[in-house]
Amino acid sequence: MSSVRRLSLVTDEVHAPTPERQAGAVRVAIATQDMKNLNAHFGSARRFAVYDVGREEWNLIEAVAFDDFSDESGKHPEGDDRITAKVEALKGCHLLFCLAIGGPSAAKLVSAKIHPIRVPQPQTIQEVLVRTQMMLRRCPPPWLLKVLAQAGIAEQKPSFEDED
Repeated sequence: MSSVRRLSLVTDEVHAPTPERQAGAVRVAIATQDMKNLNAHFGSARRFAVYDVGREEWNLIEAVAFDDFSDESGKHPEGDDRITAKVEALKGCHLLFCLAIGGPSAAKLVSAKIHPIRVPQPQTIQEVLVRTQMMLRRCPPPWLLKVLAQAGIAEQKPSFEDED
């Protein structure tokens, strides 16, 4: 069984286990080994940096750390289910950025309503957040519009039928 640790920012005496998402923000998880860069495969990530990203700002919500992670060999011991623990820990996120992810892991994320995004090479977390903001500010791609609609944060588009 995998141990999960959460580090959250606390600003007052009352603290919910998972902070409420900011209005209009998308919750993003980033696979990281060092909390500075997107530099991990989903299964081998030691940590996930979780941010709320809006059009104008982003805020670190929490860091989720795991004691048990894969060695990126692609081989996992039979009966070993590290993936379910990671998916459960990331529930409430809308997007997950990572360097690589296997098909079964991606399927579990999608069924938990978390959209996995594979990035071809390491980059800073700040670069990921800026690119996410740019997607939100401009015309988001169809897959992101679907994620935003499922999250209840998509803007209503005017209908052709509404025009007189």
